[in-house]
Amino acid sequence: MSLSTDQAQNVAHVLTSALPYIQRFSGKTLVIKYGGNAMVDEALKNSFAMDVVLLKLVGVNPVVVHGGGPQIGDLLKRLGKDSQFIEGMRVTDSETMDVVEMVLGGLVNKDIVSLINRAGGSAVGLTGKDGDLIHAKKMVISRRGPELDVPEIIDIGHVGEVESIDVSVVNMLVQGDFIPVIAPIGIGKDGHSYNINADLVAGKVAEVMQAEKLILLTNTQGLLDKDGGLLTGLSAERVDELIEDGTIHGGMLPKITTALEAVKAGVSTSHIIDGRVPHAVLLELFTDEGVGTLIRRR
Repeated sequence: MSLSTDQAQNVAHVLTSALPYIQRFSGKTLVIKYGGNAMVDEALKNSFAMDVVLLKLVGVNPVVVHGGGPQIGDLLKRLGKDSQFIEGMRVTDSETMDVVEMVLGGLVNKDIVSLINRAGGSAVGLTGKDGDLIHAKKMVISRRGPELDVPEIIDIGHVGEVESIDVSVVNMLVQGDFIPVIAPIGIGKDGHSYNINADLVAGKVAEVMQAEKLILLTNTQGLLDKDGGLLTGLSAERVDELIEDGTIHGGMLPKITTALEAVKAGVSTSHIIDGRVPHAVLLELFTDEGVGTLIRRR
């Protein structure tokens, strides 16, 4: 069976429309934070893997940073251990950190590597402990209530922040035509492992690598205005205004802050895109319309 004339024209239009974007981004680095529905729905997992492989084949250099919160929670539950959160952060004692390393550095990381390799790519999995990639420091949370004269310091265990990034091992993999897949586990000066938010790690990796783009996959359309409309093509200055007037608030604020810090640090554009859309990464990169929110420096 051959394509009809209309079908052939549609296919040719899609391919030729993508050409200018492929030319523009060839040789450039994209850091992609992979999580949410795209990470648990089988069809979306496969479409993501195909997107990443296609990017590599047309000369773009994808670097994947992944989360895994739901998977960690599921294993803890099966082990009879409750998950406790303080200000959105999982309280991570030594036993929980062992589970985090097992899930992020083992099960989830290797599953993503396998998906990409089955799609025809050459992926290599690593954690922030490999090649001295992610230097971490312990995150400290302080709260000041009306009844407290001094802030209350809350210990949430092995939860960390990025202190510094050494991308030598990532650059080596990229130059060797591999696709790095990074689990957000860092190592502290104290020798302890730390669980770090994957958005933060992706943002810092993008900054240090001076990536062309930082792409954050989410379970929402992107950044919405107060009437529920999708906002895109935003300058850093405009995003600051939206934070100031309360349009950006709640759970979206940390993600937007990561995207904003990246462009202010030299990343050309940040994208917050809907990971529930099949082939969301390709649609955002290779079409005029995209499937989410684009933030640029100016």
